Amino acid sequence: MLSLDQLDNTVARLLAGDRVALAQGMTLIESVHPAHQALATLLLDRIMPHTGMAKRLGITGVPGAGKSTFLEALGGYVLTLGLKVAVIAIDPSSPLSGGSILGDKTRMSLLSRAQRAFIRPVPTGGYLGGTSRRTRELMLLCEAAGYDLVIVETVGVGQSEVDIARLVDCFLSLQLAGAGDELQGIKKGIMEMADIIVINKDDGDNRARVMLTAQMYRASLTIMRRKYPAWAPPVLTCSALEARGITDIWRAVDDFYQRMAVDGGLTALRKRQQLDAMRKQIEENTLAALFARDDIQDRYRRALEQVENHSVSPRAGVEDVTRYIVEKINH
Repeated sequence: MLSLDQLDNTVARLLAGDRVALAQGMTLIESVHPAHQALATLLLDRIMPHTGMAKRLGITGVPGAGKSTFLEALGGYVLTLGLKVAVIAIDPSSPLSGGSILGDKTRMSLLSRAQRAFIRPVPTGGYLGGTSRRTRELMLLCEAAGYDLVIVETVGVGQSEVDIARLVDCFLSLQLAGAGDELQGIKKGIMEMADIIVINKDDGDNRARVMLTAQMYRASLTIMRRKYPAWAPPVLTCSALEARGITDIWRAVDDFYQRMAVDGGLTALRKRQQLDAMRKQIEENTLAALFARDDIQDRYRRALEQVENHSVSPRAGVEDVTRYIVEKINH
């Protein structure tokens, strides 16, 4: 783990594109040890002037949609353009052990070996919404290290994945055809937040089903309110396995950025996201500070015991603890 004496050197190496320094910085950011929090804040302060130049792309999809294969194809194509690609691959944590497999590097062997690519598997740590608590800060580190495209691959858990849209500029939803999941993908949560919809596995005997599914999505989009007035989400198809249709998808990403740049749309989006992230972190920190107090912990434990013994309802337990906290704050 980094120390204060090493911080200046690490920042200099990170800004020069050193992947080891980037990995060390990410480990510091992810640390939950109280002694590392102040150092992590200093690191972020030092790199902030060097952030904001990368494209931020979020990719979600139902299990089996081929996200890793798609990332290999898309990332590989972007590398041929002379750009640098960073992937933050969110991995679900076990609710029992808290551990994660973190096997995304093995599924993206091409990007793992490329000098201009960087893959960081990140456990959710129980964080909801398909991302991790520090995803945004990890993205900033990648930008400071000079990566032109930062991709966040979400867990792939369905409707809760809309949280990724609050972290990235462009949100791509990867879908399947012929797997009985078309209606799941067409639910309004994902459809309203997605900026690009891609139907994968457009190959072999599946091509006819892919075309039909794409038509269903396009028809659904016509009756939904646009997320941005300047952008109509396209529905594209591809075969990630055959690397076909990838050029059109990257062209759509570029088109999104060009349209969003008009009238400062992209700048406004990022400012709004930054303030939302700050507000959310303040709420989390405030809650943690409150429950660090012994008296609130005692009140909370007493309420849990009463609920467990069926002497009060869960709602009454919540109201009791909340009322106590409010009284303490007001006095």
